[in-house]
Amino acid sequence: MGGELVRDEFSAAIDSRGGTVVNRRLARESVLQALYAHTMGGGNRGHVVATIIRPRLKEDGSILQFAERLFAASFETATRADMLIKAHADNWELVRMAILDRLVLRMAICEFVSFEHIPPKVTINEAIDIGKRFSTDGSGQFINGMLDAIVYELQQKGELRKSGRGLKGMEELIEKLARRSGEQG
Repeated sequence: MGGELVRDEFSAAIDSRGGTVVNRRLARESVLQALYAHTMGGGNRGHVVATIIRPRLKEDGSILQFAERLFAASFETATRADMLIKAHADNWELVRMAILDRLVLRMAICEFVSFEHIPPKVTINEAIDIGKRFSTDGSGQFINGMLDAIVYELQQKGELRKSGRGLKGMEELIEKLARRSGEQG
């Protein structure tokens, strides 16, 4: 068992030999940085992965694989994500939104629709924390409000497909969002 990885429920891979923690937070942060680099500079996506994501995550194959998949899937879901963001960004044009907020939202929406094993509550909390760290002072609150509305819409339309661990906390999250939606309606 000396070199085996012990997995916690959602976010960390702990190397039981040295206690090194390489978690999904670092993967998400690396993906955000890669999305930002690609958005600002364009170029080859493979080069962005090779220069930003792989060097930071090379020690843990499963976390690296998660990050590479999230990076690729974020492009695949970008058009749908942008439509959802526009629909819920009252009085905001997409191009006027802070780019890092937009990228965090895209990444989170990608997790909602493409990663059925990740609970929406985990995705939302991670996006809020990453937004606070990398974007503006108001990003956490903005991202939280946007993602709450988007996850509720996806669930209502049957587009939020979660299974296994991805179902954790779903009932209470949807109940909370339904109450909030009823209060606003």
